[in-house]
Amino acid sequence: MNSLLANGVFPLIVVIAFVAIVLFVESAYLIWNTYKGADARQAERRIRALSAASDRSERTAVLKNRLLSEVPVVERLLLNVPRMHLVDRWLVQSGLDWTVSRLLLLTVGLGFAAHVAMSFLDALPAADWTISLLSGASPAIFVMARRRNRLTKVVQQLPDALDFIARALRAGNALPQALQMVSVNMVDPIAFEFRITHDEINFGVSIQQAMENLATRVPVADMGYFAVAVLVQRDAGGNLSEVLENLSRLIRDRLKFYGKVRVLSTEGRWSAWVLCLLPFALGGLLEFVNHEFISVLWTDPIGIQLTYKVLAMMAIGAFWSYRIVQIRV
Repeated sequence: MNSLLANGVFPLIVVIAFVAIVLFVESAYLIWNTYKGADARQAERRIRALSAASDRSERTAVLKNRLLSEVPVVERLLLNVPRMHLVDRWLVQSGLDWTVSRLLLLTVGLGFAAHVAMSFLDALPAADWTISLLSGASPAIFVMARRRNRLTKVVQQLPDALDFIARALRAGNALPQALQMVSVNMVDPIAFEFRITHDEINFGVSIQQAMENLATRVPVADMGYFAVAVLVQRDAGGNLSEVLENLSRLIRDRLKFYGKVRVLSTEGRWSAWVLCLLPFALGGLLEFVNHEFISVLWTDPIGIQLTYKVLAMMAIGAFWSYRIVQIRV
């Protein structure tokens, strides 16, 4: 060591080691940023949105076959399963960055975990399988709820976006530039959808196909009306800005009327929730107060049959209560 210090070799080794560590850390960060950074995630999100469109041309085939899983073996298996791209489309419409393989893994994992937990509790087979199925279906239910909320938000933002496009067209801008202005000046999710449409047009997709893809990614009637208005104007001519302003006013009036209907149907919806949850709340209270009285429902054979029949009737009643309060405007 003294000889190394005397010759000045040790400080050189320290400097080289320090430089090597810095270069290693920087290279690791660059690799991570390339595949998992903000730009990479944004690019992956745009590619996933493109893959959720209805374009089946060869130009987009490369994009569509990469998105089901990050594991090549699992990806090849999922590509052989029909309707997997439909599941991927639901994930894109929900705004989640999940892959299909992650959704399937959560479904199987939660269902198996619930089944193992119920086996330790020594529950009835019907209750075991019911809770296991509900636990396994919870990721899909979460995805569909996120999808419904996101599509509802798109519809609520659509009138402002249509007014923006109409003003941009009246100012002399072309439709692609108007779509870009909406993507820049408005917030997600409507900005993201119009940004994808603008990117598709820049990639060489025709406006007709881009509008069809937009209506496919956002499967709501109002977005379909916008796509039809654009396509009809391109084929038959006319004042597109005036058509979009009328469509925006129509959507606003419909949303206002729908809000009034929601307010008037609040009592019915809350009554349905109370009727559906009250038996379970009462059963839990009786289990806490008088276990011997309520335990007959899952210990006695007649009580078990009665419980099954009551649960089936409650499921039918809950379904019809849900259908009654779902008022379409």
